[in-house]
Amino acid sequence: MSNSTNMLPDIVRTITIEANINKVWNAISTSEALAAWLMPNDFQPVLGHEFYFKSQPQRGWNGIVDCKVKELDPPNKLGFTWQGNNMDQYVSFELKDIDGGSTAFTLVHSGWSEEHAAIREIMYEGWGYIIEDFKNKLGDKNDSFIN
Repeated sequence: MSNSTNMLPDIVRTITIEANINKVWNAISTSEALAAWLMPNDFQPVLGHEFYFKSQPQRGWNGIVDCKVKELDPPNKLGFTWQGNNMDQYVSFELKDIDGGSTAFTLVHSGWSEEHAAIREIMYEGWGYIIEDFKNKLGDKNDSFIN
């Protein structure tokens, strides 16, 4: 996290996915699954594993997000550091079973300092689009994504 004392609120996005919690967990807990809806990566579901996400390079950023698995509680939570573009942050995916057939999926992206307020706004919108696409790919209406 940044050493700044003026921190901005976390990005918190929650959606309901029409798929059981194990199906959603499988979609966040392998490299191939994360690449299908987020970014290419070398993730492994191992506590302490260091990995990266690779995106398109942009203005002064090489497109690499360095990460380390810090929380691994199948099928409830995955959390990892998120370091890139001179930012030291944290991302977690939290899953809650809803009546055995649906899953509440909450994304939390924390560690926003005031100096990155503009990027935070872009990421807030971006995460919204990303998880909505994830929901559409994963829902029971589309079993071709991940079982």
